[in-house]
Amino acid sequence: MHYEYRPRGVCSRKITFDIEDGKVSNVAYEGGCNGNLKGIGRLVEGMDVEECISRIEGIQCGFKNTSCPDQLAKALRAAVNR
Repeated sequence: MHYEYRPRGVCSRKITFDIEDGKVSNVAYEGGCNGNLKGIGRLVEGMDVEECISRIEGIQCGFKNTSCPDQLAKALRAAVNR
């Protein structure tokens, strides 16, 4: 299933991703640090949703209480809790 998420408190404006059979795929960010966010998408490709959440949840960016990876974790959690 395809999902869209509007992150808060970070530079990126939108996160899109798919979840099929409990696996994350096709993660794409709109805005933000292009190279780093493409890297995150490739690193989590095919990863179990819960494993992905546990690895990236709580990561901070500078003095912010969140980050683009943390926002992806929030998006994934929201998707599986629908």
